[in-house]
Amino acid sequence: MILVTGATGNVGRVLVDRLLAAGRPVRALTRDPQRAALPDGVEVQRLHPDASAFEGATKLFLYVQAANADLLAAARTAGVRHVVLLSAGYVKEGADDHNPLRIMHADAEQTVRDSGLDWTFLRPHAFALNALQWAGQIRAGDTVRGVYPGAMSAPIHEDDIAAVAERALLDLGHEGAAHVLTGPGATSNTDQIAALGRALGRDLEYAEVPPERAGAELFPHMPPQLLQFLLKSWDASVGRAPEITDTVEKITGAPARTFEQWARDHAAAFQG
Repeated sequence: MILVTGATGNVGRVLVDRLLAAGRPVRALTRDPQRAALPDGVEVQRLHPDASAFEGATKLFLYVQAANADLLAAARTAGVRHVVLLSAGYVKEGADDHNPLRIMHADAEQTVRDSGLDWTFLRPHAFALNALQWAGQIRAGDTVRGVYPGAMSAPIHEDDIAAVAERALLDLGHEGAAHVLTGPGATSNTDQIAALGRALGRDLEYAEVPPERAGAELFPHMPPQLLQFLLKSWDASVGRAPEITDTVEKITGAPARTFEQWARDHAAAFQG
């Protein structure tokens, strides 16, 4: 039995489908089982730090917000032996120790290490899904307002993250590994808007918003401290080649999908 936390989330939901297709028994642990809407064949239980939720399982896919000592202790007591944690590329040598996202993910990794369970960390950099922040603007018109048009990243398709998670859960040899995951190529914000336009058959334009106005106009609900770190990170990435790995292909046997492919796969989300 494989347990999946975050089973209704972007990566966990795809992972559930993959494990079912592979014929593996799956139990989804979620905060609201009544609203999970998961496929037939998935056992659904409420996420709580009680050993009964983990009985019969040996593997656990864990998202960062659920990585707490009590939950991991219950999992170990029940017989879970290996945890695959969805962490983030922020965790690396020389990273900014004041970055709240790095702190959150590094703390989660340390909690997993301290649990005594075997572990594998997945450290994706930018998610292609981040482009959904522009969906409302694209549905409303052909101009997208955003910061730093030249900010560079190598966005990764969520299904490629799930594919690596699947292999880490099902194959031997991933224990103690921290897999850094990226898409196959560098794109700027302007490049991504152009790719979305091609997927939609439209000519889209990226209009730059000064960073000092970004909070009120583009990110009104983001905590100010987090926004400042993100703006600093995006500024530093302008015109700078991002880290690109071939980890997806090495582990899954298939090359990571491009942002163009992601845009075609998700075109419906940007249509009116």
